[in-house]
Amino acid sequence: MSTSLQTVPAIIGEPEVVEDARAVESGPAWLRLKAAATALQALQVTDGSVPEASDHPAARELVGRIVASIAELAPLFPHDAAYLAALPADFARWADGGFGAPDFLDSLVEFQPQQHRVDGLRHLVVFPMYTQNGSAHRYVEALIVEAIWPEFIAALEAGHYGNDLFVSLRLIDFTPGYATNSAVLFPETVAVRETPRFTWGAIFQDREAARYRRVVTAAAGITQLDLPGEAAALLADQDLAEKTFVMWDMIHDRTHMRGDLPFDPFMIKQRMPFFLYSLEELRCDLTAFRESVTIERALTARTAAGEELTALEEQTRRHGKLVQYAVIFDRIFRFAITGSRVRNYDGLGGQLLFAWLHRRHVLRWRDVELSVDWDRVADAVVELGDAIDQLYWESIDRPKTVHWLKAYELVASVVTPHPASAWAQGLPREVLAGPPKGYTDLVLDDEFPLSMFFEALEKKMRGVIASTTGIRASDD
Repeated sequence: MSTSLQTVPAIIGEPEVVEDARAVESGPAWLRLKAAATALQALQVTDGSVPEASDHPAARELVGRIVASIAELAPLFPHDAAYLAALPADFARWADGGFGAPDFLDSLVEFQPQQHRVDGLRHLVVFPMYTQNGSAHRYVEALIVEAIWPEFIAALEAGHYGNDLFVSLRLIDFTPGYATNSAVLFPETVAVRETPRFTWGAIFQDREAARYRRVVTAAAGITQLDLPGEAAALLADQDLAEKTFVMWDMIHDRTHMRGDLPFDPFMIKQRMPFFLYSLEELRCDLTAFRESVTIERALTARTAAGEELTALEEQTRRHGKLVQYAVIFDRIFRFAITGSRVRNYDGLGGQLLFAWLHRRHVLRWRDVELSVDWDRVADAVVELGDAIDQLYWESIDRPKTVHWLKAYELVASVVTPHPASAWAQGLPREVLAGPPKGYTDLVLDDEFPLSMFFEALEKKMRGVIASTTGIRASDD
């Protein structure tokens, strides 16, 4: 793989827009919009409608305030002019139709943030939507967000890591749906009459970075882990962490559609054992890890040979190394013990990575102290990624249920299943001969319980993890 980086031309005229919208979150128009949207949520039900006729006058008044605020704020966001012009019509149609289930397809189609990936550029976002890992209700939510698009990321994306749909954002201010664990903005969460072709997906790297820094700092202290200087710097610097997560997420996101794939990588509307989701998400993370190792080692080799890197290449080399720390510690310290134990596929991925490294004596828990063999850890993590890739490649030639069985075999060879597991004991012949539903029905909610290490760590980390709900960069 080539490590040459392309120079990406600047977009003329955008910096003035960035400055104009810089303080919008403290202005009266935004504060009125935010207050009106929040008040409107109290009148909405799960599908986003306002069912009580007695609430319609209040809802109409609140919608009027929202639309008036959007009109006042729109000149600050000329790059979103078509979208902000379409929003009032969607609100008017919703109100005139008696506040049934909202339909914001027209404005959603006009919102195209992937066309404006300029570092620091802001967007005003207003939609009836649910928020992943947050509210399950399609309430009207409002956000002010800001693009994170440093030059080295633009160069990577323009080169070997093209991802036209990927949008990296920073949360500036938001309504209650984002005062949660949600760190994404996806068009498929918006209330619409029909599903359009999705052209973008956004992740809030500032939230990911802030909770990573808080959780990993606490976990490293509890486990007495001695961090290398660069890993410690990642915990101390929010800006550094944000850019690191952008690099990780950009490569992760594109991986879902690349590689030897035995099934729909997004597993849309498929009911299958949750450990399949664990392996898919981990596969994408470990691909980002592997690519970051490749980038970092190639650029480091050039410096060792006496070649001087450009500033852009040095920044890329540094973040390539930092992505490796981020993947390992976010997976181990946060993913493994966050959320409930009901089919927690991200949690299982963290357990799998920890156990894989522990069984290879790359990671050790001894004398109540965690240590890592830093010289061997990168190759060991890549080895796990290779094992998942091999599973996928082999499963192209297998029936779906055999792929499931082989996937379970891989996970169970590293993470110990529940002692009552029907899968671990061997599924009954009648289930094996029957439809896939029978396989899925016998997977326990907590098929792979926490190890004693993670049980003890979770008790000490519970308060820290809870404190990251709704976190933003300014909170640290």
